Amino acid sequence: MISLLKLFLKDTVTGVMILKNQYCITEINYILKYVQIENSYLKSFHKGTSFQKISKLVFNFDWFRLFSTVLQVIKVYSEDNTSRAVEVPSDITARDICQLFILKNHCIDDHSWTLFEQIPHMSIERTIEDHESVMEVQSGWGMDSHCCLYFRKNYAKYEFFKKPLDFFPEHMVSISSETNGIMNHSQLIQTFLSSSSCPEIHGFLHAKEHGRKSWKKFYFVLRRSGLYFSNKGTSKEPRHLQFIAEFSDSDVYTLLSGKKVYGAPTDYGFCVKASKLNSARDLKLLCADDEQTRTCWVTAMRLFKYGMQLYQNFIQPHQKQKSSPMRSISENSLVAMDFSGHKTRVIENPSEALSVAVEEGLSWRRKSCHRLSSHGSPSTSQSSMSTIHVAQPWFHSKLSRDEAQKLITQQGLIDGVFLVRDSQSNPRTFVLSLCHTQKIKHFQIVPVEENGELFYSLDDGHTRFTDLLQLVEFYQLNRGVLPCKLKHHCARITL
Repeated sequence: MISLLKLFLKDTVTGVMILKNQYCITEINYILKYVQIENSYLKSFHKGTSFQKISKLVFNFDWFRLFSTVLQVIKVYSEDNTSRAVEVPSDITARDICQLFILKNHCIDDHSWTLFEQIPHMSIERTIEDHESVMEVQSGWGMDSHCCLYFRKNYAKYEFFKKPLDFFPEHMVSISSETNGIMNHSQLIQTFLSSSSCPEIHGFLHAKEHGRKSWKKFYFVLRRSGLYFSNKGTSKEPRHLQFIAEFSDSDVYTLLSGKKVYGAPTDYGFCVKASKLNSARDLKLLCADDEQTRTCWVTAMRLFKYGMQLYQNFIQPHQKQKSSPMRSISENSLVAMDFSGHKTRVIENPSEALSVAVEEGLSWRRKSCHRLSSHGSPSTSQSSMSTIHVAQPWFHSKLSRDEAQKLITQQGLIDGVFLVRDSQSNPRTFVLSLCHTQKIKHFQIVPVEENGELFYSLDDGHTRFTDLLQLVEFYQLNRGVLPCKLKHHCARITL
Protein backbone atom coordinates (compact mmCIF):
# COMPACT_ATOMS: atom_id res chain seq x y z
CA MET A 1 0.00 0.00 0.00
CA ILE A 2 2.73 2.44 0.94
CA SER A 3 4.49 1.86 -2.38
CA LEU A 4 1.26 3.05 -3.98
CA LEU A 5 1.83 6.46 -2.42
CA LYS A 6 5.11 6.75 -4.32
CA LEU A 7 3.22 5.90 -7.48
CA PHE A 8 1.07 8.99 -6.88
CA LEU A 9 4.18 11.13 -7.19
CA LYS A 10 4.91 9.77 -10.68
CA ASP A 11 1.42 9.19 -12.04
CA THR A 12 -1.44 10.30 -9.82
CA VAL A 13 -4.18 9.24 -12.23
CA THR A 14 -2.85 5.67 -12.39
CA GLY A 15 -2.49 5.62 -8.61
CA VAL A 16 -6.11 6.59 -8.08
CA MET A 17 -7.27 4.00 -10.62
CA ILE A 18 -5.38 1.28 -8.76
CA LEU A 19 -6.85 2.52 -5.49
CA LYS A 20 -10.35 2.27 -6.85
CA ASN A 21 -9.87 -1.11 -8.53
CA GLN A 22 -7.79 -3.03 -5.96
CA TYR A 23 -8.56 -1.69 -2.49
CA CYS A 24 -11.64 -1.60 -0.30
CA ILE A 25 -12.92 1.66 1.23
CA THR A 26 -11.25 0.88 4.60
CA GLU A 27 -7.85 0.52 2.94
CA ILE A 28 -8.42 3.66 0.86
CA ASN A 29 -9.21 5.59 4.04
CA TYR A 30 -5.99 4.26 5.59
CA ILE A 31 -3.89 5.36 2.62
CA LEU A 32 -5.53 8.75 2.27
CA LYS A 33 -5.08 9.40 5.97
CA TYR A 34 -1.41 9.99 5.22
CA VAL A 35 -2.03 12.21 2.22
CA GLN A 36 -4.51 14.28 4.27
CA ILE A 37 -7.10 14.71 1.54
CA GLU A 38 -10.09 16.67 2.79
CA ASN A 39 -13.13 14.59 3.74
CA SER A 40 -15.15 16.25 0.99
CA TYR A 41 -12.62 15.09 -1.61
CA LEU A 42 -12.82 11.54 -0.28
CA LYS A 43 -16.62 11.56 -0.47
CA SER A 44 -16.59 12.88 -4.01
CA PHE A 45 -14.05 10.19 -4.93
CA HIS A 46 -16.45 7.46 -3.80
CA LYS A 47 -19.26 9.14 -5.76
CA GLY A 48 -17.33 8.80 -9.00
CA THR A 49 -15.55 12.14 -9.45
CA SER A 50 -13.32 12.11 -12.53
CA PHE A 51 -9.78 10.85 -12.08
CA GLN A 52 -8.43 14.07 -13.62
CA LYS A 53 -10.09 16.18 -10.92
CA ILE A 54 -8.85 13.96 -8.11
CA SER A 55 -5.31 13.87 -9.48
CA LYS A 56 -5.31 17.68 -9.56
CA LEU A 57 -6.49 17.87 -5.94
CA VAL A 58 -3.87 15.38 -4.75
CA PHE A 59 -1.01 16.88 -6.73
CA ASN A 60 -1.66 20.37 -5.34
CA PHE A 61 -0.41 19.39 -1.88
CA ASP A 62 3.22 20.51 -1.74
CA TRP A 63 3.94 18.38 1.30
CA PHE A 64 2.81 15.34 -0.68
CA ARG A 65 6.06 15.53 -2.67
CA LEU A 66 7.91 15.37 0.65
CA PHE A 67 6.08 12.22 1.68
CA SER A 68 8.62 9.91 0.05
CA THR A 69 11.40 11.47 2.13
CA VAL A 70 9.80 10.51 5.46
CA LEU A 71 9.09 6.86 4.70
CA GLN A 72 11.07 4.29 6.65
CA VAL A 73 11.29 0.51 6.50
CA ILE A 74 10.42 -1.55 9.56
CA LYS A 75 10.42 -5.32 10.02
CA VAL A 76 7.64 -6.99 11.99
CA TYR A 77 7.55 -10.62 13.19
CA SER A 78 4.67 -12.94 14.01
CA GLU A 79 4.63 -15.75 16.58
CA ASP A 80 5.83 -18.34 14.08
CA ASN A 81 8.86 -16.07 13.48
CA THR A 82 7.85 -15.25 9.93
CA SER A 83 8.48 -11.59 9.20
CA ARG A 84 7.47 -8.86 6.81
CA ALA A 85 9.19 -5.59 5.96
CA VAL A 86 6.95 -2.63 5.23
CA GLU A 87 7.51 1.01 4.34
CA VAL A 88 5.73 3.32 6.76
CA PRO A 89 5.62 7.06 7.57
CA SER A 90 7.97 8.19 10.30
CA ASP A 91 5.07 9.31 12.52
CA ILE A 92 3.20 6.00 12.41
CA THR A 93 1.75 4.69 15.68
CA ALA A 94 1.51 1.14 16.99
CA ARG A 95 -2.24 1.11 16.34
CA ASP A 96 -1.68 2.16 12.70
CA ILE A 97 0.78 -0.68 12.15
CA CYS A 98 -1.66 -3.16 13.67
CA GLN A 99 -4.40 -1.88 11.36
CA LEU A 100 -2.05 -2.24 8.39
CA PHE A 101 -1.35 -5.92 9.15
CA ILE A 102 -4.99 -6.62 9.97
CA LEU A 103 -5.86 -5.42 6.47
CA LYS A 104 -2.99 -7.19 4.75
CA ASN A 105 -3.72 -10.52 6.43
CA HIS A 106 -7.53 -10.21 6.35
CA CYS A 107 -7.73 -10.63 10.14
CA ILE A 108 -10.83 -9.95 12.20
CA ASP A 109 -10.31 -6.67 14.06
CA ASP A 110 -11.42 -7.50 17.60
CA HIS A 111 -9.21 -4.73 19.09
CA SER A 112 -6.84 -7.30 20.61
CA TRP A 113 -4.07 -7.16 17.98
CA THR A 114 -1.00 -5.62 19.55
CA LEU A 115 2.54 -4.60 18.70
CA PHE A 116 5.24 -5.83 21.09
CA GLU A 117 8.81 -4.71 21.59
CA GLN A 118 11.17 -7.60 22.28
CA ILE A 119 14.82 -7.18 23.33
CA PRO A 120 16.41 -10.64 22.96
CA HIS A 121 19.80 -9.97 24.54
CA MET A 122 18.02 -8.87 27.73
CA SER A 123 15.27 -11.50 27.40
CA ILE A 124 12.52 -8.92 27.99
CA GLU A 125 9.45 -7.65 26.14
CA ARG A 126 6.62 -5.18 26.57
CA THR A 127 3.38 -4.04 24.96
CA ILE A 128 3.87 -0.96 22.79
CA GLU A 129 0.86 1.18 23.63
CA ASP A 130 -1.47 1.98 20.73
CA HIS A 131 -0.64 5.70 20.70
CA GLU A 132 3.15 5.31 20.84
CA SER A 133 5.34 6.31 17.92
CA VAL A 134 7.08 3.20 16.63
CA MET A 135 10.04 5.21 15.36
CA GLU A 136 10.57 6.68 18.82
CA VAL A 137 10.60 3.16 20.25
CA GLN A 138 13.20 2.08 17.69
CA SER A 139 15.31 5.17 18.34
CA GLY A 140 16.06 3.80 21.80
CA TRP A 141 17.53 0.57 20.47
CA GLY A 142 21.26 0.02 20.45
CA MET A 143 23.09 -0.52 17.15
CA ASP A 144 23.78 -4.22 17.80
CA SER A 145 20.83 -5.03 20.05
CA HIS A 146 18.83 -7.06 17.46
CA CYS A 147 15.56 -5.81 18.94
CA CYS A 148 12.33 -6.95 17.27
CA LEU A 149 8.73 -5.88 16.76
CA TYR A 150 6.12 -8.63 17.13
CA PHE A 151 2.51 -8.56 15.94
CA ARG A 152 0.15 -10.79 17.91
CA LYS A 153 -3.00 -10.83 19.98
CA ASN A 154 -3.16 -9.58 23.57
CA TYR A 155 -6.64 -10.07 24.97
CA ALA A 156 -5.56 -8.69 28.36
CA LYS A 157 -4.36 -5.33 27.02
CA TYR A 158 -7.38 -3.34 28.26
CA GLU A 159 -9.21 -5.99 30.28
CA PHE A 160 -8.49 -4.09 33.52
CA PHE A 161 -10.92 -1.37 32.38
CA LYS A 162 -13.67 -4.00 32.19
CA LYS A 163 -12.82 -6.01 35.33
CA PRO A 164 -10.48 -3.88 37.47
CA LEU A 165 -11.13 -5.82 40.67
CA ASP A 166 -9.67 -8.92 39.00
CA PHE A 167 -6.43 -7.04 38.32
CA PHE A 168 -6.07 -5.16 41.60
CA PRO A 169 -6.53 -7.39 44.68
CA GLU A 170 -7.91 -5.43 47.60
CA HIS A 171 -4.99 -6.29 49.88
CA MET A 172 -2.53 -4.69 47.42
CA VAL A 173 -4.30 -1.37 46.86
CA SER A 174 -4.60 1.64 49.15
CA ILE A 175 -6.86 4.51 48.16
CA SER A 176 -7.73 7.89 49.64
CA SER A 177 -9.98 8.04 52.70
CA GLU A 178 -12.71 9.78 50.66
CA THR A 179 -13.90 6.39 49.39
CA ASN A 180 -14.05 5.02 52.97
CA GLY A 181 -11.95 2.05 51.89
CA ILE A 182 -14.79 0.60 49.79
CA MET A 183 -13.91 0.10 46.13
CA ASN A 184 -16.20 -0.60 43.22
CA HIS A 185 -15.22 -0.97 39.58
CA SER A 186 -15.60 2.67 38.55
CA GLN A 187 -14.01 4.13 41.70
CA LEU A 188 -10.95 1.92 41.41
CA ILE A 189 -10.19 2.95 37.83
CA GLN A 190 -10.98 6.61 38.56
CA THR A 191 -8.34 6.67 41.30
CA PHE A 192 -5.70 5.76 38.73
CA LEU A 193 -6.97 8.09 35.99
CA SER A 194 -7.53 11.13 38.18
CA SER A 195 -4.42 13.22 38.81
CA SER A 196 -5.92 14.50 42.07
CA SER A 197 -6.14 11.06 43.69
CA CYS A 198 -3.27 9.15 45.21
CA PRO A 199 -3.72 5.39 44.82
CA GLU A 200 -0.93 3.18 46.06
CA ILE A 201 0.13 -0.38 45.26
CA HIS A 202 2.09 -2.19 47.94
CA GLY A 203 3.37 -5.67 48.71
CA PHE A 204 6.42 -7.91 48.81
CA LEU A 205 8.59 -8.51 45.74
CA HIS A 206 11.92 -10.18 45.12
CA ALA A 207 14.57 -7.76 43.87
CA LYS A 208 17.93 -8.56 42.30
CA GLU A 209 20.69 -6.84 44.19
CA HIS A 210 22.78 -4.56 41.98
CA GLY A 211 26.07 -6.15 40.93
CA ARG A 212 25.20 -9.48 42.56
CA LYS A 213 23.53 -12.72 41.47
CA SER A 214 21.40 -12.95 44.62
CA TRP A 215 17.77 -11.88 45.02
CA LYS A 216 16.29 -10.44 48.19
CA LYS A 217 12.69 -9.89 49.30
CA PHE A 218 11.58 -6.34 50.12
CA TYR A 219 8.34 -4.50 50.78
CA PHE A 220 7.63 -2.25 47.78
CA VAL A 221 5.38 0.78 47.37
CA LEU A 222 4.24 2.18 44.01
CA ARG A 223 3.02 5.77 43.87
CA ARG A 224 2.58 8.42 41.18
CA SER A 225 6.01 9.73 42.10
CA GLY A 226 7.68 6.38 41.46
CA LEU A 227 8.60 2.97 42.86
CA TYR A 228 10.09 2.61 46.36
CA PHE A 229 11.16 -0.17 48.71
CA SER A 230 11.25 -0.09 52.49
CA ASN A 231 14.52 -0.73 54.29
CA LYS A 232 12.63 -1.41 57.50
CA GLY A 233 10.01 -4.14 57.21
CA THR A 234 6.69 -2.80 55.94
CA SER A 235 7.25 0.78 57.09
CA LYS A 236 6.05 3.49 54.70
CA GLU A 237 7.65 6.36 56.56
CA PRO A 238 9.57 8.66 54.18
CA ARG A 239 12.86 8.02 55.99
CA HIS A 240 12.51 4.28 55.39
CA LEU A 241 11.52 4.40 51.71
CA GLN A 242 14.31 4.09 49.14
CA PHE A 243 13.64 5.38 45.62
CA ILE A 244 13.98 2.79 42.80
CA ALA A 245 12.56 4.30 39.61
CA GLU A 246 10.06 6.72 38.10
CA PHE A 247 8.21 6.23 34.83
CA SER A 248 8.32 9.44 32.81
CA ASP A 249 11.35 8.12 30.91
CA SER A 250 11.14 4.41 31.76
CA ASP A 251 9.00 1.45 30.74
CA VAL A 252 7.95 -1.77 32.42
CA TYR A 253 8.86 -5.07 30.74
CA THR A 254 8.18 -8.73 31.53
CA LEU A 255 11.06 -11.21 31.74
CA LEU A 256 10.91 -13.95 29.10
CA SER A 257 13.37 -16.34 30.78
CA GLY A 258 13.87 -14.86 34.22
CA LYS A 259 15.03 -18.05 35.93
CA LYS A 260 17.51 -19.01 33.22
CA VAL A 261 18.96 -15.59 32.39
CA TYR A 262 18.79 -13.77 35.72
CA GLY A 263 18.43 -16.55 38.29
CA ALA A 264 15.00 -15.28 39.33
CA PRO A 265 13.30 -17.26 42.14
CA THR A 266 10.02 -17.64 40.17
CA ASP A 267 8.72 -17.41 36.58
CA TYR A 268 6.87 -14.15 37.29
CA GLY A 269 9.64 -11.65 36.68
CA PHE A 270 9.43 -8.08 35.37
CA CYS A 271 11.68 -5.06 35.27
CA VAL A 272 11.86 -1.30 34.85
CA LYS A 273 14.12 -0.11 32.03
CA ALA A 274 15.13 3.47 31.26
CA SER A 275 14.36 4.34 27.63
CA LYS A 276 17.90 5.21 26.57
CA LEU A 277 19.81 2.53 28.49
CA ASN A 278 20.56 -0.73 26.69
CA SER A 279 22.57 -2.76 29.15
CA ALA A 280 21.14 -5.54 31.32
CA ARG A 281 23.15 -4.04 34.20
CA ASP A 282 20.84 -1.00 34.13
CA LEU A 283 17.61 -2.98 34.58
CA LYS A 284 15.69 -2.80 37.84
CA LEU A 285 14.87 -6.51 38.12
CA LEU A 286 11.87 -7.62 40.18
CA CYS A 287 9.99 -10.86 40.68
CA ALA A 288 6.55 -11.71 42.08
CA ASP A 289 5.39 -14.93 43.72
CA ASP A 290 2.45 -15.47 41.34
CA GLU A 291 0.94 -14.24 38.08
CA GLN A 292 -1.82 -12.17 39.69
CA THR A 293 0.71 -10.19 41.74
CA ARG A 294 2.93 -9.54 38.72
CA THR A 295 -0.06 -8.48 36.61
CA CYS A 296 -1.16 -6.04 39.32
CA TRP A 297 2.25 -4.32 39.47
CA VAL A 298 2.76 -4.18 35.70
CA THR A 299 -0.77 -2.87 35.04
CA ALA A 300 -0.47 -0.21 37.75
CA MET A 301 2.85 0.98 36.30
CA ARG A 302 1.25 1.33 32.84
CA LEU A 303 -1.62 3.33 34.35
CA PHE A 304 0.69 5.61 36.33
CA LYS A 305 2.82 6.26 33.23
CA TYR A 306 0.05 6.90 30.68
CA GLY A 307 -3.07 7.62 32.74
CA MET A 308 -6.01 8.92 30.72
CA GLN A 309 -4.21 8.18 27.44
CA LEU A 310 -4.68 4.44 28.06
CA TYR A 311 -8.39 4.96 28.55
CA GLN A 312 -8.58 6.93 25.30
CA ASN A 313 -6.80 4.06 23.55
CA PHE A 314 -9.36 1.66 25.01
CA ILE A 315 -12.51 3.56 24.02
CA GLN A 316 -11.39 4.84 20.60
CA PRO A 317 -12.23 1.65 18.62
CA HIS A 318 -15.58 1.33 20.44
CA GLN A 319 -16.49 4.93 19.59
CA LYS A 320 -15.86 4.15 15.91
CA GLN A 321 -18.12 1.12 16.19
CA LYS A 322 -20.93 3.23 17.65
CA SER A 323 -20.69 5.68 14.76
CA SER A 324 -21.05 2.83 12.22
CA PRO A 325 -24.51 2.10 10.75
CA MET A 326 -26.94 0.22 12.98
CA ARG A 327 -28.25 -3.17 11.99
CA SER A 328 -31.69 -3.25 10.40
CA ILE A 329 -34.78 -3.49 12.60
CA SER A 330 -35.61 -6.89 11.19
CA GLU A 331 -32.12 -8.17 12.06
CA ASN A 332 -32.30 -6.87 15.62
CA SER A 333 -35.68 -8.47 16.18
CA LEU A 334 -34.74 -12.02 15.16
CA VAL A 335 -36.12 -14.72 17.47
CA ALA A 336 -35.69 -18.48 17.78
CA MET A 337 -38.48 -20.42 16.02
CA ASP A 338 -39.60 -24.05 16.19
CA PHE A 339 -40.75 -25.44 12.82
CA SER A 340 -40.89 -29.10 13.84
CA GLY A 341 -44.67 -29.29 14.48
CA HIS A 342 -47.74 -28.52 12.42
CA LYS A 343 -47.59 -24.90 13.60
CA THR A 344 -44.58 -22.69 14.09
CA ARG A 345 -43.95 -21.14 17.50
CA VAL A 346 -41.52 -18.70 19.11
CA ILE A 347 -39.05 -20.36 21.51
CA GLU A 348 -38.86 -18.12 24.58
CA ASN A 349 -36.89 -20.42 26.89
CA PRO A 350 -33.13 -19.79 26.30
CA SER A 351 -32.22 -23.36 27.33
CA GLU A 352 -34.71 -24.80 24.84
CA ALA A 353 -33.44 -22.48 22.12
CA LEU A 354 -29.90 -23.68 22.82
CA SER A 355 -30.83 -27.37 22.68
CA VAL A 356 -32.67 -26.81 19.39
CA ALA A 357 -29.61 -25.02 17.97
CA VAL A 358 -27.34 -27.91 18.98
CA GLU A 359 -29.75 -30.46 17.48
CA GLU A 360 -29.96 -28.45 14.24
CA GLY A 361 -26.17 -28.37 14.07
CA LEU A 362 -26.06 -32.13 14.53
CA SER A 363 -28.74 -32.59 11.85
CA TRP A 364 -26.83 -30.34 9.45
CA ARG A 365 -23.67 -32.40 9.91
CA ARG A 366 -25.57 -35.65 9.33
CA LYS A 367 -27.08 -34.27 6.12
CA SER A 368 -23.62 -33.16 5.03
CA CYS A 369 -22.34 -36.68 5.60
CA HIS A 370 -25.17 -38.17 3.52
CA ARG A 371 -24.50 -35.72 0.68
CA LEU A 372 -20.83 -36.58 0.76
CA SER A 373 -21.50 -40.31 0.90
CA SER A 374 -23.56 -40.09 -2.30
CA HIS A 375 -20.37 -39.02 -4.09
CA GLY A 376 -17.95 -41.23 -2.21
CA SER A 377 -17.62 -43.95 0.39
CA PRO A 378 -19.20 -43.51 3.86
CA SER A 379 -15.80 -43.86 5.47
CA THR A 380 -14.52 -40.94 3.40
CA SER A 381 -17.42 -38.68 4.41
CA GLN A 382 -17.08 -39.61 8.10
CA SER A 383 -13.37 -38.91 7.93
CA SER A 384 -13.96 -35.48 6.39
CA MET A 385 -16.33 -34.52 9.22
CA SER A 386 -13.98 -35.86 11.92
CA THR A 387 -11.16 -33.65 10.60
CA ILE A 388 -13.26 -30.49 10.22
CA HIS A 389 -11.35 -28.98 13.16
CA VAL A 390 -8.02 -28.93 11.29
CA ALA A 391 -8.92 -25.74 9.43
CA GLN A 392 -10.14 -23.90 12.55
CA PRO A 393 -7.96 -21.06 13.92
CA TRP A 394 -8.26 -22.41 17.49
CA PHE A 395 -6.71 -25.78 16.58
CA HIS A 396 -2.94 -26.00 17.02
CA SER A 397 -2.23 -29.65 16.17
CA LYS A 398 1.03 -30.92 17.68
CA LEU A 399 1.56 -28.13 20.19
CA SER A 400 3.09 -29.39 23.45
CA ARG A 401 1.71 -28.59 26.89
CA ASP A 402 4.50 -26.10 27.58
CA GLU A 403 4.09 -24.44 24.18
CA ALA A 404 0.34 -24.17 24.74
CA GLN A 405 0.90 -22.48 28.10
CA LYS A 406 3.39 -20.08 26.55
CA LEU A 407 1.02 -19.18 23.69
CA ILE A 408 -1.93 -18.53 26.01
CA THR A 409 0.27 -16.48 28.34
CA GLN A 410 1.49 -14.38 25.41
CA GLN A 411 -2.04 -13.72 24.17
CA GLY A 412 -3.41 -12.67 27.55
CA LEU A 413 -4.21 -14.46 30.80
CA ILE A 414 -7.89 -13.59 31.05
CA ASP A 415 -10.87 -15.88 31.53
CA GLY A 416 -11.87 -17.80 28.42
CA VAL A 417 -8.68 -17.68 26.34
CA PHE A 418 -8.33 -21.17 24.84
CA LEU A 419 -6.91 -23.47 22.20
CA VAL A 420 -7.36 -27.11 21.18
CA ARG A 421 -4.39 -29.37 20.42
CA ASP A 422 -3.43 -33.00 19.91
CA SER A 423 -2.74 -34.95 23.09
CA GLN A 424 0.94 -35.87 23.35
CA SER A 425 0.37 -38.64 25.88
CA ASN A 426 -2.77 -40.32 24.47
CA PRO A 427 -3.00 -40.92 20.70
CA ARG A 428 -6.36 -40.18 19.01
CA THR A 429 -7.38 -37.82 21.82
CA PHE A 430 -7.26 -34.03 22.07
CA VAL A 431 -6.69 -31.47 24.82
CA LEU A 432 -8.54 -28.21 25.50
CA SER A 433 -6.18 -25.68 27.13
CA LEU A 434 -8.12 -22.91 28.88
CA CYS A 435 -7.26 -19.87 31.00
CA HIS A 436 -9.30 -19.16 34.14
CA THR A 437 -8.35 -16.83 37.03
CA GLN A 438 -4.97 -16.23 35.36
CA LYS A 439 -4.17 -19.95 35.51
CA ILE A 440 -4.04 -22.35 32.56
CA LYS A 441 -5.90 -25.64 32.87
CA HIS A 442 -5.91 -28.60 30.49
CA PHE A 443 -8.97 -30.78 29.79
CA GLN A 444 -8.78 -34.03 27.86
CA ILE A 445 -11.26 -34.49 25.01
CA VAL A 446 -11.99 -38.21 24.84
CA PRO A 447 -13.35 -40.05 21.76
CA VAL A 448 -16.47 -42.10 22.53
CA GLU A 449 -17.74 -44.78 20.14
CA GLU A 450 -21.40 -45.84 20.06
CA ASN A 451 -23.19 -47.95 17.44
CA GLY A 452 -20.28 -47.54 15.07
CA GLU A 453 -20.33 -43.73 15.34
CA LEU A 454 -17.49 -41.70 16.83
CA PHE A 455 -18.23 -38.84 19.25
CA TYR A 456 -16.09 -36.47 21.35
CA SER A 457 -16.69 -35.60 24.99
CA LEU A 458 -15.22 -33.54 27.83
CA ASP A 459 -17.32 -35.18 30.58
CA ASP A 460 -16.82 -38.95 30.13
CA GLY A 461 -19.49 -39.26 27.48
CA HIS A 462 -22.36 -37.45 29.23
CA THR A 463 -22.31 -34.68 26.60
CA ARG A 464 -21.24 -35.94 23.16
CA PHE A 465 -20.41 -34.16 19.93
CA THR A 466 -19.90 -35.45 16.40
CA ASP A 467 -16.78 -33.31 15.88
CA LEU A 468 -14.53 -30.83 17.67
CA LEU A 469 -16.11 -27.84 15.94
CA GLN A 470 -19.48 -28.67 17.46
CA LEU A 471 -17.84 -29.19 20.87
CA VAL A 472 -16.13 -25.79 20.78
CA GLU A 473 -19.29 -24.02 19.59
CA PHE A 474 -21.28 -25.61 22.44
CA TYR A 475 -18.82 -24.53 25.15
CA GLN A 476 -18.66 -21.03 23.70
CA LEU A 477 -22.33 -20.77 24.69
CA ASN A 478 -22.35 -23.01 27.79
CA ARG A 479 -19.90 -23.40 30.63
CA GLY A 480 -20.89 -27.02 31.27
CA VAL A 481 -18.12 -28.85 33.15
CA LEU A 482 -15.61 -26.06 32.41
CA PRO A 483 -14.76 -23.26 34.88
CA CYS A 484 -15.83 -20.64 32.30
CA LYS A 485 -17.09 -20.35 28.73
CA LEU A 486 -14.70 -20.38 25.79
CA LYS A 487 -14.36 -16.72 24.76
CA HIS A 488 -11.12 -15.93 22.94
CA HIS A 489 -9.23 -18.42 20.80
CA CYS A 490 -5.46 -18.25 20.45
CA ALA A 491 -4.59 -17.55 16.83
CA ARG A 492 -1.34 -17.61 14.93
CA ILE A 493 -0.84 -15.94 11.58
CA THR A 494 1.94 -16.01 9.02
CA LEU A 495 3.00 -12.56 7.84
